[in-house]
Amino acid sequence: MNRSEGNGSREAKIRYLDGDFQIVLPGSFVTCAMTGKAIPVDELRYWSVARQEPYIDAQAAFDAEKRAGALPGQKS
Repeated sequence: MNRSEGNGSREAKIRYLDGDFQIVLPGSFVTCAMTGKAIPVDELRYWSVARQEPYIDAQAAFDAEKRAGALPGQKS
């Protein structure tokens, strides 16, 4: 994982990979795709590789999967 330090309050641009991510443009946070809340880069744990979206917590990640129709047995 690439860490960013000393980047003030700028939003990072990140490429989300399986089990890791790459920082494309350094910053101190990303914005949750579901809640709009800031997520410090060093606390980022949830994201979608397919949609290239970060999530603040497991519930937001689950809600995003549900919204996308990506849950097992879910009709899209």
